[in-house]
Amino acid sequence: MNKVILIGRLTKKPELRYAGANLPVATFTLAVNRAKEGADFIKITVFNKQAENVEKYIDKGSMVAVEGKIQTSKYEKDGKTQYNTEIIADTVRFLSNKINNTTNNKNASNDDKNELEQDIKDMDLGW
Repeated sequence: MNKVILIGRLTKKPELRYAGANLPVATFTLAVNRAKEGADFIKITVFNKQAENVEKYIDKGSMVAVEGKIQTSKYEKDGKTQYNTEIIADTVRFLSNKINNTTNNKNASNDDKNELEQDIKDMDLGW
């Protein structure tokens, strides 16, 4: 079984790109505290509508829970074998994010609030 659950904070804003036939792909690095001291910095990749929501609603320092699977790969660069390990996320749960700031902002327009509410409904939070 290949299943991973991580909770941590983003080290920087997620990067969104489109692959193939307009497939949204977001990547970010998650800082996960170790049990005793220090942290691990883990690359996360997420696809589809969830990728767009990640880019739109979380930022550097946001806390998230990620559920997914480990994927490893290797490639040759300058005659040396390079290894890559990342998490392919099935679910990204927003534990702290921009949503609270937008919904609590009295200056936000009704259109912005309606769009935000619809995006929240569209999110597959997996709860």
